[in-house]
Amino acid sequence: MVEWKEENRRYSLCFFPLVGVIIGGIFVLWQYLCGIADISRFLESAVSVLIPVVVTGGIHLDGFCDVNDAKSSFGDRDKKLGIMSDSHIGAFAVIYLCSYFLLQLALMYELSGSGTVIVACGYVLSRTLSAFSAVTFRGAKKDGTLQSFAMPAHRTVTIFVLVMLFIGTFVFMAVSNLVLGIFAVCGALVALVYYRLSSYKNFGGITGDTAGWFLQVCEIVILAFVVVGEKFLEVIS
Repeated sequence: MVEWKEENRRYSLCFFPLVGVIIGGIFVLWQYLCGIADISRFLESAVSVLIPVVVTGGIHLDGFCDVNDAKSSFGDRDKKLGIMSDSHIGAFAVIYLCSYFLLQLALMYELSGSGTVIVACGYVLSRTLSAFSAVTFRGAKKDGTLQSFAMPAHRTVTIFVLVMLFIGTFVFMAVSNLVLGIFAVCGALVALVYYRLSSYKNFGGITGDTAGWFLQVCEIVILAFVVVGEKFLEVIS
């Protein structure tokens, strides 16, 4: 157990992308073992989808469900924030969650070996942008889990570290495959812009739940862009 104080939360967001390093490492290892053991592509894809859920305990999926429930209510800002605070899950959350996993499984099935490292880096990229948005985007509330980490953060240092991590991740992807790396970064930035527009429009800012929602959306968008990038390379080759 960690006693969270302002002192040890000041730079905590700088280390958030390291969770993506763990997920990406396990993902690459799993893909490698599947190639050695000749495991079916379907089982390989299914486990790949579940790896981030197991590592994180599904905490970001909780936010994904809450935000989709809130947005599907088409209520005013206060009603949407109230729905996100409710611990119960609604019908729309289930619908979106099932659709998300189905699409993610299909995309993972289409992923070939050339995009494995890029998708693995995507787990770092998504968390880098999530932490960056936490300290740069407007908060929808003055309290909450997200604000408890964003408010004490040393803004200048945190932004600098995250920008360096973003650049470093892109360089690593570019060394692996420049075209797919560009596709992945473009996908991540598209998701980030949509996140800001959607959060400001629906909630007046971001919360811990919207941060979880963004993480899930960013990861599947990166995956989709990488798959499209692979198809693009097949066409021009």
